[in-house]
Amino acid sequence: MPRAHEREIEANGLRFETLMAGPADGEAVILLHGYPQSGSSWSDTVNWLAEQGYRALAPSLRGYSPGANPPDAAAYAMGELASDVIGIADAEGVGRFHLVGHDWGGALAWMVATVHPDRLLSLTVLSTPHPAALRKAMGSSTQMLRSSYMGLFRIPRVPELLLQLRDFSQLGLGLRISGLPNAAWKRDRAQLRRVGGMRGPLNWYRGTPPPRGPARPVTAPTLFIWGRHDLFLGRRAAELTEQFVSGEYRFEVLDAGHWIVDRNQDELHSLLGAWLPAHRAASATPAASASSAAAQAGASSAATGRGKPAAATGGATASTPGGAKPSARARAKSAAAGGAAAAAKLGRKGAGGTGGKRKRGPKS
Repeated sequence: MPRAHEREIEANGLRFETLMAGPADGEAVILLHGYPQSGSSWSDTVNWLAEQGYRALAPSLRGYSPGANPPDAAAYAMGELASDVIGIADAEGVGRFHLVGHDWGGALAWMVATVHPDRLLSLTVLSTPHPAALRKAMGSSTQMLRSSYMGLFRIPRVPELLLQLRDFSQLGLGLRISGLPNAAWKRDRAQLRRVGGMRGPLNWYRGTPPPRGPARPVTAPTLFIWGRHDLFLGRRAAELTEQFVSGEYRFEVLDAGHWIVDRNQDELHSLLGAWLPAHRAASATPAASASSAAAQAGASSAATGRGKPAAATGGATASTPGGAKPSARARAKSAAAGGAAAAAKLGRKGAGGTGGKRKRGPKS
């Protein structure tokens, strides 16, 4: 079973602690964490992706790595943060990749998809609506109230004092009330201690002013996963997100709260197990062709009934002469072909009980 390991990646003059696993020739998946977590929040997903033949990279982002923790809030502008993601990919020799983000990592993923669409094979965002959808929902829903804490976080120095008091006890209490498991909080608190407190994480709020002007539509194939019990990000903004994606789009609603990465891994992996193989690189022509043909063949039957996307089958490996393990490329091809039926079902119907919305292709 693949086991994730951590090493530093240098990019933009900074050193990012990065959790990674999977074959060097596997298709790359970069995972972006949210506030106030780190790359370690993705550890189970990193290992799962490696089992499917992918090369998974989960960096602890700017403000969350000891070697990538600039003190100035201006260093946390979205353009700088997006440049970090591309710099990490470049440092690892990764060209195009699948991008997955949660919470602030989701906001960053939207930004990367907007300014570097040529680098993405697919985009998956957990919890966080498109920034323009969030802005639009402020005046027509409870989103203004849900986001009111952001104003406090932008005040200099005071939030640090409050949130770091008694070893982050106030912060931990709020996060656990919102649904973060206690074990996950202990893991995240240990990383906050290592980076010296809350200044870096809070600078994400201070360095990113509210967006203005018209939003450029996202063209990458996009899977948006939202929990209907999310305390921070409401339904109105989630439903408006479709307006800001011009490419293929899929919206999945889970019976979940905000902390999908920590609390809903099985559902997340099932959805990724269908989505990623359906959006492989063009160079993977045999697997892509098999996936496309199987998807077309199963489309009519998938359209007639609901049901959960099939659990990821990419971990199963075809037998080889003498019982030898297949190569990473063979495992990846097996993942694509094995996920084709699930991809067809995902494309036509939402996961059972999740309230998924219809998939659509690019706008003309």
